[in-house]
Amino acid sequence: MVPPAMAALAGDRFWLALLLILSAGVTDALDGYLARRFQWTSRLGSILDPIADKLLVFATYVTLAWLGHVPVWLTVLIVGRDVVIMTGATAYHYVVGVFDMTPTLLSKANSAFQILFAVLVLAKLGDLPVPAVSVQVLMWVVACTTVGSGLHYVWIWGVKAAAHRGGEP
Repeated sequence: MVPPAMAALAGDRFWLALLLILSAGVTDALDGYLARRFQWTSRLGSILDPIADKLLVFATYVTLAWLGHVPVWLTVLIVGRDVVIMTGATAYHYVVGVFDMTPTLLSKANSAFQILFAVLVLAKLGDLPVPAVSVQVLMWVVACTTVGSGLHYVWIWGVKAAAHRGGEP
């Protein structure tokens, strides 16, 4: 869904972009439900699914920032958090060992707020009656949860690395 959704955004077809992104979200949720319900899970799926989710969020924010519809600083914050997490995960893997990258509750909330904010921005661009104040408030919620969840991951994995090495956190 990423290429067609970004093409729709770049072509100012905000309704189409919104529909594509929402359909990606609905099918992702259905896929997750079915995988949990029927134990159709795999290590590969547990890696690829969040990467696909992040790719859609990353592409949406970068495109919206490029077009001037979301602040560049917010996009840098979102992308920067994920770069820090991925860099930390890679370092942990090579220095400490195998890890289980289970998302935290704060991280799940952050993802939900990021998606909701992008959807609200797209809805507003599509001329739906979205109060500007709700977009502004949600933008700051996204900023706060992005920083908070990023710091939370750094803390959690720092403590685990220190414990593994026998050091103090």
